[in-house]
Amino acid sequence: MAAHTTSRLVFLSASIFLFNVINLPFLTNALSSCNGACSTSNDCDGQLICINGNCNDDPDVGTQICSGGDMPSASGGDCKSSGTLNCDDGKSFSQFTCSPQVLSSTQAILTLNDFSEGGDGGAPSECDEKFHSNSEKVVALSTGWYNKGSRCGQMITITSATSGKSVEAMVVDECDSLNGCDSEHAYQGPCRNNIVDGSQAVWDALGLNSGEESVTWSMA
Repeated sequence: MAAHTTSRLVFLSASIFLFNVINLPFLTNALSSCNGACSTSNDCDGQLICINGNCNDDPDVGTQICSGGDMPSASGGDCKSSGTLNCDDGKSFSQFTCSPQVLSSTQAILTLNDFSEGGDGGAPSECDEKFHSNSEKVVALSTGWYNKGSRCGQMITITSATSGKSVEAMVVDECDSLNGCDSEHAYQGPCRNNIVDGSQAVWDALGLNSGEESVTWSMA
């Protein structure tokens, strides 16, 4: 009986080994790391998520595995994406109705916007239905922070993590985190939910060049 049992165990072990060898490519390719090809959220390793066919940081979890930078995550806390906007050019964007919690010093990403007529902003500013020149210190806030216009006309203080400089600017518009890819939004996709979209005057006052910069903001 002992010899028979040993033979069965050897056969079982061999079967398991062959199964793993045969399915090794599948098991190896099931999870991909940063920028690896993917088609579903389960195709990505760890806390990464499939975004536009590539594994990337999950904005709802706030990982910085792929970015490896000091840029704030695309969302925070319990702020989860409310859906996906698929644009005519084939690009897809996460939609948000919320933003990270507003603190005494709230982390954000500063982007550049032209609030003048014919500029990047598209339509007039939502707060006052007016265009604003590049010399005015004005900003748009992501939908959650804009909070249905409750911050319209209020001043916020923005501090650059790069230069250490601060500037006060007026909230005049919403950086729409739900809608985009149309003429009203200058055919741009929805904003991420942690954006302070500043005029050229804001960037100049902070001593920054255009692009994206890590900042903090608070009510002035």
